Amino acid sequence: MTIAIRNIISILKANWVGKNDIAVIDSISIDSRSLQNDSHTLFFALTGPNHDAHVYIEELIAKNVQHFVVNYIPENVKDKANFLVVENTLESFQKFAAYYRSQFDFPIIGITGSNGKTIVKEWLNFLLSPDYNIIRSPKSYNSQVGVPLSILGIKEKHNLGIFEAGISTTNEMEKLQKIIQPTIGILTNIGSAHDEGFSDVGEKIKEKLKLFTNVNVLILNKHKTISCFINPKIKQFTWSSDDKSADVFISTSKIESKTMLHCTYQEETFDIEIPFQDQASVENAVHCLMLMLYFGYKPAIIHSRMKELYPMEMRLKVKTGINNCTIIDDSYSSDFQSLKIALDFLEHQKQHKKKTIILSDIFQSGLSEEELYSQVSLLIISNKIARVIAIGETISKFKRKFINSISFSNLNEFMAAYDTLEFENETILVKGARDFHFEQIVSLLEQKTHETVLEINLNAVSHNLNFYKSKLNPKTKLMVMVKAFGYGNGGFEIAKLLEHHKVDYLGVAFSDEGIALKNAGITIPIMVLNPESTSFEAIIHYNLEPEIYTIKGLKSFIKTAELKKVSQYPIHIKLDTGMHRLGFQENDIPELIELLRNTDLVKVKSILSHMATSDSLEHKDFSIAQIQLFDQLSTELKSALKINPIRHILNTSGISNFPDAQFDMVRLGIGLYGISNDDDEQKYLQNVGTLKSIISQIRTIQEGESVGYGRRFMAKKETKIATIPIGYADGISRQLGNENGYILVNNQKAPIVGSVCMDMLMVDVTNIDCKEGNTVTIFGEKPTVKELAKLLNTIPYEILTSISQRVKRIFYRE
Repeated sequence: MTIAIRNIISILKANWVGKNDIAVIDSISIDSRSLQNDSHTLFFALTGPNHDAHVYIEELIAKNVQHFVVNYIPENVKDKANFLVVENTLESFQKFAAYYRSQFDFPIIGITGSNGKTIVKEWLNFLLSPDYNIIRSPKSYNSQVGVPLSILGIKEKHNLGIFEAGISTTNEMEKLQKIIQPTIGILTNIGSAHDEGFSDVGEKIKEKLKLFTNVNVLILNKHKTISCFINPKIKQFTWSSDDKSADVFISTSKIESKTMLHCTYQEETFDIEIPFQDQASVENAVHCLMLMLYFGYKPAIIHSRMKELYPMEMRLKVKTGINNCTIIDDSYSSDFQSLKIALDFLEHQKQHKKKTIILSDIFQSGLSEEELYSQVSLLIISNKIARVIAIGETISKFKRKFINSISFSNLNEFMAAYDTLEFENETILVKGARDFHFEQIVSLLEQKTHETVLEINLNAVSHNLNFYKSKLNPKTKLMVMVKAFGYGNGGFEIAKLLEHHKVDYLGVAFSDEGIALKNAGITIPIMVLNPESTSFEAIIHYNLEPEIYTIKGLKSFIKTAELKKVSQYPIHIKLDTGMHRLGFQENDIPELIELLRNTDLVKVKSILSHMATSDSLEHKDFSIAQIQLFDQLSTELKSALKINPIRHILNTSGISNFPDAQFDMVRLGIGLYGISNDDDEQKYLQNVGTLKSIISQIRTIQEGESVGYGRRFMAKKETKIATIPIGYADGISRQLGNENGYILVNNQKAPIVGSVCMDMLMVDVTNIDCKEGNTVTIFGEKPTVKELAKLLNTIPYEILTSISQRVKRIFYRE
């Protein structure tokens, strides 16, 4: 992309305030944190209910960004840059993307549906890439912001586009249609995802179909209900497994781990083999088949390519590596757009100053090789990558463009040299096209642990954070609790993501948790909610901020501050308004005021209290009394000390149930991790953690034989037993044994039989088709943590925080 600012002014109908309207931009940005921003970037300052990118303009100008699309010009940056002033920056961003899309005239496939959009897009890319130079949405960029970002990746040499569109409510798809302008449509399905955003299924169908207003053809599974909503002027190309009037009739049969699609099309019958058996994969594959038939591919070609389809990994995963390394696993794709995303993710999740990238040849860029690798070089330089390891014959030819680089023609050459490369104390991005089999590199670099893992969905963390932020007043600050190893989900990685989202404070229980975060490079303020007096020196040394809740504790901290020769050190005063756990009581206030008046060694940064029943409206009167007492006592402190500290009392449930008591800040805890006490609110949150393991062994026992310690399970008939390598040392309650609990094996319930052991448990899989090595789910989408907690007569907090740190955490972004 190369376009003059003058032209953009006209496209957006913007008011121009600046000195250089003939400047040329070559990239668009909406992320102030990206290291890829430079003097040729046009930055759109997007705003929302709880974010306003205008506040980062001064910071961006300092980084040499000169061109901004804004709703208003902040006072502190007037005359310092070029501004295109518009009424709505998001609408202008979308308008610019729509204009950019209109400059290209080649087939564009638009995909929507409740499920399968990303898989169909990626499989089509695999199936069609031998014949087309394809531009597609990176990862699952299908939102009001993700779609225009995807479109802006189009280059002159592309000749086919594949873009997905996702909506969660009404009046969204029309905007995406104007941006994508698809010529070919694929409707994957209509399911229950995002049902809460629509009044009924009919409204949802109508909204989805708006993507296809001007397509030349719409590909879909023939369905009477959906057909009623389709404009009869739109040409349909349909398939079905039960309606022979569809254009393509398909029946299936299963052979070993494969499915045969028996197809009838234009009076011709043929078979297509796919390497999957689950219904979702079969449907996704059929949509790809339909597109290839529409494009005129012969059955023999379709068969030869579709039998090579593979499970699609759409996640950027953060893994613990050998020699104190952190691994970012993106080993299944290599294109220019996704490289930019991966490098941003690397910066957000880096745990070491040194950053290394292992990179394969890059495909489908729409650029000449010389231009492509020149741009890749600029990306790597702007992201301050310390070392580049290039693998592939093409990228090796351009090794000279990379600073501190080493190249290998293929994976085997890299493997032969692996022991000489000395990976240690660095964050390593492993990014390669699937054909390069970089998963073998990840396996070498990854720290080996047992096969039980807790997968943490960082997209879901971001979603839940934004959900609660949407409930806050624009000026309300946000503290997020990351105590207890991030509620069992991982401390640093969650904290790093929250720092990326620019939350105001992090909260930990003890000083060692805060010290670990500071040592890992976290820079935002950290409050220690339960500091011991023996940790006060360390708190000051690591610039942590203690909560003070007793006169004795305050005197002790003041004494430590004096010894450490600090003044105006930030502290947080905890008031007891009814929880009766920690905090100054009402009769302590006069002495507290006197102490604080007579010292300049500490400064009251905030005043807080803790609600005892914010999650129970049955005790609403008690909660209101707490809020009123907090207001009274904190106001007394403010007045007596002539200070204006941050005041906060609300926790996760309080944010939802007592919105008028936000004061200056709220504290978000369990809600961030996808748990709400309100069933209506729960459906708006996304699951964050999924605990998985594998089947170690399967055996068949006979009637009368027993399983496990104490022979607590006795088989009443021939029974198939699977052993899973997870037990109470990993955090699995022994109460789940003896058929009280279950796990999911191939999406079917397998009851836990006998006693849960320290490192293992056994399940009954008699009626489940499974084999050794299959993945199993202990909790996640199903069973949920809330369901487990109810079963065990406890709370979700206990389930999450009980998961042992020996269980490997894998952090991923879709």
